Amino acid sequence: MKKKLLSAVLSAAMLATMLTGCGGNDSAQTQTPAADTKAEDTPKADTNADDAAADDTAADDTQADASAASGSGKVYYLNFKPEQAGDWEELAATYTAETGVEVVVQTAASGTYESTLKSEMAKTEAPTMFQVNGPVGLATWKDYCYDLSGSEVYGQLTSDEFALKDGDEVKGIAYVVETYGLIYNADILNDYFTKDYAVVKSVEEINSFDNLKAVADSIQENADDLGVKGAFTSAGMDSSSDWRFKTHLANLPIYYEYQADGISATEAIKGTYLENYKNVWDMYITDSVCAPSMLSSKTGEDATADFALGEAVFYQNGTWAYTDLSANGMEDESLGMLPIYIGADGEENQGLCTGSENYWCVNKNASEEDIQATLDFMNWCVTSHEGCDSLSYVMGFVCPFKEFENYPAANPLVRIANDYVSSGKTPVAWTFTTMPSENWKNGVGSALLEYAQGTGEWSAVETAFVDGWASEYAATNN
Repeated sequence: MKKKLLSAVLSAAMLATMLTGCGGNDSAQTQTPAADTKAEDTPKADTNADDAAADDTAADDTQADASAASGSGKVYYLNFKPEQAGDWEELAATYTAETGVEVVVQTAASGTYESTLKSEMAKTEAPTMFQVNGPVGLATWKDYCYDLSGSEVYGQLTSDEFALKDGDEVKGIAYVVETYGLIYNADILNDYFTKDYAVVKSVEEINSFDNLKAVADSIQENADDLGVKGAFTSAGMDSSSDWRFKTHLANLPIYYEYQADGISATEAIKGTYLENYKNVWDMYITDSVCAPSMLSSKTGEDATADFALGEAVFYQNGTWAYTDLSANGMEDESLGMLPIYIGADGEENQGLCTGSENYWCVNKNASEEDIQATLDFMNWCVTSHEGCDSLSYVMGFVCPFKEFENYPAANPLVRIANDYVSSGKTPVAWTFTTMPSENWKNGVGSALLEYAQGTGEWSAVETAFVDGWASEYAATNN
């Protein structure tokens, strides 16, 4: 993969086109990290209906007044990404030093964003800037979302595909496009290819589930000779890690079912590809650095360490993991990424899982001054050198805004994702943003863990997946 690096804007534009081709332009088909924001019961607003209507009018007037004085409002951003907490605080301090506008950044702990947002929104000093993950998250929070359709930051988007809409109103704007798959240690894998027992001789030959499993089985059998503990990192099932499997891995059977049925969302998943899901999960927990019985105590940090220390060859995660891997001493040239193959027809043409679950929203119930201050801050983040440099090179994001053409990604995993797009591979859309609720995910996660530990049957996973989807969809769409 030594093609010329594509710019962030080109990646975003191509991605938008391909994702539209994969899933259509239905509003439920959005593109998605790390923790997940899902719909729960909509919290009560701090204002009554009349006050909310008055706030809407005031906010619209503020939007029209582009000459609002800097420093007359403040910004409170509830950040979704724990791994970038310090980076956002530094960027906020830079903006405050430059403009005099106060910007406070608070970061929710991994897996707690929804509950934290509910708690913070109930306070007098509520966030002026927050996030939703897509249409399901928007269903909970749309009554709090300011219409961004006339904003400068909306005008900076490279494609309307990255706008989250409710009718004609723009309720959210994707600020980062991310990709996940199977990160691999190129040094160890290249060493494996030289061995007599290697079942393939190049990474290009790993283009299907059958080939991936054959390689993983072979690595596991010859772990001592290769100096590793297992083919895959630990599949930890605590809250810092389980999202990788109950959400990101579960995306694959959902994506292929949607493709087969020609839909982009459903109130009743059929589970057509659950046997494929089982096969991948079995591989993860058997060709691993640890026994399946240990998964309940394994964390996301454990998986990072497994991989960074060279104890495992494969690590299911995304472009956002680069910062942690680099901080743990891994060199760029040691990193590669493969699609997550599950044994579906045509998967040799499959690319990486690409999309977004990070949509900026502005609290329409904030004061006029705070709304304008927040809009100004958002626009500065995606147009100024300081903002673009931080988002691109400090945080390692691919951002779907016009100015980022001048800030090509330094993250090698992003470059690999660009190569898959440019070579004509079809990205796998982030269909997990259509999962009916966080409760559904938790049910699937619990069943996966019990199955792995030997205390439950795979049939319980199927029940949680299919029956749980129908019941959770009904509960959240009554």
